[in-house]
Formats: sequence, structure tokens, C-alpha cells
Amino acid sequence: MSVLVYVETEGGSPKKSSLEAVAYGAEVGKSLGKKVVAVVAENSAAQLAALGNYGATEVLQVQNAPALQSDVVAEIVVQAAKKVGAEVVVLPKSTLIDAVAPIVGVKLEASVASNVIALPTLSNGFVVRKGVFTGKGFADVQLSNAVKVLTVKKNAVAATPSNATATVSTLDVTVAASAVAVKETHKQSGDISLPEADIVVSAGRGLKGPEHWSMVEDLAKMLGAATACSKPVSDMDWRPHHEHVGQTGIKVSPNLYIALGISGAIQHLAGVNSSKVIVVVNKDPEAPFFKSADYGIVGDVFEVVPKLHEAFKQIL
Repeated sequence: MSVLVYVETEGGSPKKSSLEAVAYGAEVGKSLGKKVVAVVAENSAAQLAALGNYGATEVLQVQNAPALQSDVVAEIVVQAAKKVGAEVVVLPKSTLIDAVAPIVGVKLEASVASNVIALPTLSNGFVVRKGVFTGKGFADVQLSNAVKVLTVKKNAVAATPSNATATVSTLDVTVAASAVAVKETHKQSGDISLPEADIVVSAGRGLKGPEHWSMVEDLAKMLGAATACSKPVSDMDWRPHHEHVGQTGIKVSPNLYIALGISGAIQHLAGVNSSKVIVVVNKDPEAPFFKSADYGIVGDVFEVVPKLHEAFKQIL
């Protein structure tokens, strides 16, 4: 019996959120006295043995996997879980995994908890804490089925590497042809994936136009951050839609979220309120975003951002 962790990759390497999921699974494994097995479904994934650094004792690599859409990934997870006798299945929360988790739950007849934000409590059954109401609250949920499926939110645990290694073996998975549909996809531009970013620099209509976005990009580049925007900005085609953060866009959980010229409508807050630290710059002292900010600067972004840039330049 074991704890199984599905690892998403990007550019051939495990995503940070997946490394955190492995670390989460390792902690669960310690509590239950179970080994931790990671499953990776990408042929080019590099340094799989290094997943042992984060607590995996074994890595199963699926070779020649078809297009990684939700039904396919779910089938990979289910077959891997059955192979290793998984009692707990840990999935890194993402847009894809949000669709995968319920399918896995049904096929394994498992209890499912999404948006998990902390390690389980085992003193009175298997209880996990999950975010609810778009991150504004939390709920403690007891999972009673023999198999538990958890989608773990980014930053739920720290992924601190060690010097351990894991054994790597291949896993043959059979996926019905009816489960595979091929479609054209386009990878978003930019060096840093927005959902994976530890720092996000975001801006809204306070920038007054797309011609001023270089100041946002320069600040983000200095901080090693991803860029984002509010919905009105993407609606006006100032920025690409894959940068839209909010209730109807991408939801992020960075360590630092810097909001420049964004008023802070509730729809935007729903996508960013899981950020560890929120810094808001707005010239309107009544902007609702200040109520959710850890730090706020009342001022014109065209005056404040250059000063922030110079200040960061002195310390970085």
C-alpha cells in the first residue's frame, strides 16, 4: 500500500506545484507509514530520480502517453493507483487536475477533497482542511472511503530538497482510443508560467493604455516574476487573455502579488486572495483592494513604480 502523487511537467521538468505535491505526499506517507510513489506522464521528463529529493521512493514513468487531456490523465492515475495499491492519491491543483480529480474519484470509489491547504489530521479519522468560497474561508472535511483523492493547493507545503534519490521504472498504461481527442493548442508566451509563479506583478486600467506596460514588464523581469492583468485590461486587448487573473480567469497563489492600478473588484479578489502577501498601489485611497492588502501605497503608479524599480535595484 502507498501514497501516489501525480507529477505535472513543463518543458521536460516537474512543475514547482508538483514538487510541492510530492513533498505533501511524503508527509502523508510518514504519518501513515506508507511509501510514496510518483507517476509522470511525459517521455522527456528529466532527472526523475531527483523526485526522491522531495520524498518519493519510486517513480513510475508512463512512456508513449497520448495527449494529456483530462480523461487520459485520469486513466493514468487510476491505473497507477491500482498498480501500487494507493490509499491516498495526491494531485497538484491546476486547471487540468480540477477536471481529473472527480473522474479519478469515481473510478476508484474514493473520497475526494479539492483545494486542500494543509496536511491531514489523523487523530479522529482522516480530516483535511480545504479552501472554500474562492479562498475566503476554509472547511475541515473528513474523508471516510478506503481511498482518498486530494488536490493540493500551491504553497500548501514547502518543497525543500534533500539528497535522496528514487528508483525509476516504466509503467504501461492502456487508454481507450475513444478517450483521446486531438486538438490544436498554443502555449502561452513568457518565461514564467503564471499559475506556477512565486511572484506576480499585475496591473489594471490605472496604466491608462497598453503603451505603458513596459514599466510592468521591467519590474517583473527584475523580480523574476510573472505578469498578469485585470479582466477589463484583457477585454480591451491591452494584454493577452491568458494573463487575466480573477474569478473567470486564472487563480494564483504566489508568495507575493503586486497590484498596480487595480481597484480590487470582488471578481479580481477571488483569483488572488490566496496570495501570501498582497501589495497594492493605487491613487484612490478608497479603492477596495486596500481592504485585502497586506501593504498599500496610495499614489500614482507612474510615480510609484519607477521608485519601486530603483529601490529593488539597490537590494537585488
